[in-house]
Amino acid sequence: MHATLHLLKQTNFPALRRRSIETLQLNLGYRCNQSCVHCHVNAGPNRSEEMTAETVDAVIEFLSSSPDITTVDLTGGAPELNPEFRRLVIAARARGLRVIDRCNLTILEEPGFEDMAAFLAGHRVEIVASLPCYLEENVDQQRGSGVFEKSLRGLGQLNRLGYGRAGSGLNLNLVYNPQGPSLPPPQGALEAAYKQHLGKNFGIEFNQLFTLANMPIKRFGSMLISKGQFNAYMNTLRAAHSDDNLSEVMCRSLISVDWQGYLYDCDFNQQLGLSLTDRAGARLHITAASTEQLDELPIRVADHCYGCTAGQGSSCGGALGADAAAAPTCGL
Repeated sequence: MHATLHLLKQTNFPALRRRSIETLQLNLGYRCNQSCVHCHVNAGPNRSEEMTAETVDAVIEFLSSSPDITTVDLTGGAPELNPEFRRLVIAARARGLRVIDRCNLTILEEPGFEDMAAFLAGHRVEIVASLPCYLEENVDQQRGSGVFEKSLRGLGQLNRLGYGRAGSGLNLNLVYNPQGPSLPPPQGALEAAYKQHLGKNFGIEFNQLFTLANMPIKRFGSMLISKGQFNAYMNTLRAAHSDDNLSEVMCRSLISVDWQGYLYDCDFNQQLGLSLTDRAGARLHITAASTEQLDELPIRVADHCYGCTAGQGSSCGGALGADAAAAPTCGL
């Protein structure tokens, strides 16, 4: 079922203990208007899986009974394509929760989504947007022809609404992924390069850049296997592992929910089918779980976890530590 899972399950990765759960990350479905090379969920226009209204109801009920959760993190696919997206945003914001939309930017130009940027601004949703380079050739190679120009138009639209502007309170953060099987460059230096290039050449502003390592799973993992690069990349990740990053990995304070409502330690475990289970071994569903129960469960680890602890570390919120070993360029 998972092409790389058998290569990842035998691991020496350190055991992890969960802290209090602060973030509920929801994968609203695998349908997307793009098919990116680095996508760890194999999302694309032909995928039909999506979270139903009934499961969204269960999510909202779970949030109402989980006072420690402060953040709802919406991902996909393109999460905005789920017809329940807006209702979920409104319900979470009504509860005073921070809401993050992991937006691919090009969705803002799709028919029927022309008002999406205004909706997000109106509900003060934080946007984390994928832009894997500030160079057109690299972005189009990784994400498809014409995506760079569409992404810039999306960023311009968000800037005009106040996103990324100092003092607006509308956070716009960008995400960088390497082009191939290498670690991301230092986040701070690359962020400065992004801001200089995008500001000078296109007038684009944003708050922060998050650098994420590519996970050796799904579409990216299959590409590595096909090119005979899987073992070399895993060796790179293991060799760069830092114990200092273990205290900040996202799975210690986050729970991931798939489109069917089943629970996982993170979105990567979700894609590998490494679900959370109760003491009887049954998969945990959001309709039958509590944060108190989840706090006591061990975190499931495998070799792909080295992708979160290698070098400066990597999480949904970017780098975990410091690494000055690589040059600050996105032309990798």
